[in-house]
Amino acid sequence: MKAEAASVPLEVASIGNVEAMSQVEVKSRLTSPILMVYFKEGQDVKQGDLLFELDAEPINRQIAEIDATIAKDIANARQAEANILRDEATMRNLDSIAARTNQLLKDGVLSKEQAGQAQANADAARATVDAGKAGLESARAAEKADRARLHQTRLQLDYTRIKAPMAGRAGVIAAKQGNLARENDNTLVTLLQVSPVYVSFPVPENLLTEIRKYNSSRPLEISALASDNKVATGTLQFIDNTVDSTTGTIRLKATFNNAARALWPGQFVNVTARLSVEQNRILIASQALQTGPRGKFVWILNPADSTVSMRDVTVLRLFTQPGQPEKAVIGTGLQAGEQVISEGQMRLAPHAKVRLLQPTETPAS
Repeated sequence: MKAEAASVPLEVASIGNVEAMSQVEVKSRLTSPILMVYFKEGQDVKQGDLLFELDAEPINRQIAEIDATIAKDIANARQAEANILRDEATMRNLDSIAARTNQLLKDGVLSKEQAGQAQANADAARATVDAGKAGLESARAAEKADRARLHQTRLQLDYTRIKAPMAGRAGVIAAKQGNLARENDNTLVTLLQVSPVYVSFPVPENLLTEIRKYNSSRPLEISALASDNKVATGTLQFIDNTVDSTTGTIRLKATFNNAARALWPGQFVNVTARLSVEQNRILIASQALQTGPRGKFVWILNPADSTVSMRDVTVLRLFTQPGQPEKAVIGTGLQAGEQVISEGQMRLAPHAKVRLLQPTETPAS
C-alpha cells in the first residue's frame, strides 16, 4: 500500500452519557381526585398543554359561598352608609337644639339641667355617627378580606387544571384517572426535554490545556455515536471547574440539537471531540506497522529492484474513519507515495526480493 498524505482530524475519544437539558416532576398543588388525563405516555407535549383535570366541585361550592358572603358584606356597608346619613341628620338637629339651649341658659330662661341634657343628647348623637362610621369601615374590611379569599379560592380552581410547565416528552403516568392526587406529594408524570440534550463525558486531565486552547478560538465540534450507529453532532458547552482526583479526569458537557432523536436521556454513547484538522499528515494502514527492538518500523518496497528494507517510523496515533480500516498517523520516517508492505511481513528479510500479490491471489496460492 502507498503512504498517503491527507488531512487528519485531531480527536479525543471518550464514553459519554446523555442527559436531558431539563427535567420536571409534575405534581398537584392540591388534594383532589383526577377526573381526566389528556395525554398518553411517551407523548410529546408543548408548554401550556393540559395534562390532568382534577375534581373542582368542592372549590366551586366554596366560591359560591364566598360570593354570597361578599354580597352580604356589600349590603352591610350600604346599610351602614344609610344609618350614618340618618344619624348625621339627627346629630345636626341635636347640635342645633343644644346651641339654642345654651343661649337660653345665658338669658336665664332655662336651667342648667335642661341645657346639660340637650348637650348630652347632641354628644350621644355624635357618638352614634362615629360608631356607624366604624361599622362601615368594618363592613368594607370584611368585603376586602372575602375578596382576597375569593381570589385565593379561584387560584385553587386554576390548580385543578394541571398544565405542562415546559415542552418535553412525557414519561410513565404514575396517577391514572380516578386516582387521588395529593398536594405536593406523589409525582403524576415526569417531563424530559429531549431536544436539545446534553452529553456529559470525561477526558484525561493532561488534555485540558489543549482542549481549552482549541476551544478558545471556536466551540469544539463533538460527535456522539449511539448503539444504532447513528452519529449526532454538537458543540462543547461546558468545562467543569475541577478535576476528579480519583480518576484524573475532568468532565465536559456538549449540547446536541437532537432533532432526529438519535440520543436518549440516560443512554451511553461513544463521544469524539474534534480539536483541529491537521494538514498533510502521512497515513498508512495500521496492519503495516511492525515492532522491533528500536520501536515501530515498516517494510519499504524499492520499485526499482523489487527488494524491501526496514524503515523506523514514529507513530503519532491511530485514526479510524467511519466505514474504513484503522490507519496509523506517521510523524517521521515516511514520505507520501512510498510503498509499504501490509501483508506477509513475517516472511521478509532486508534486501529480500518480493513479488506483489494480485487482488485475486493469496499467499497460499
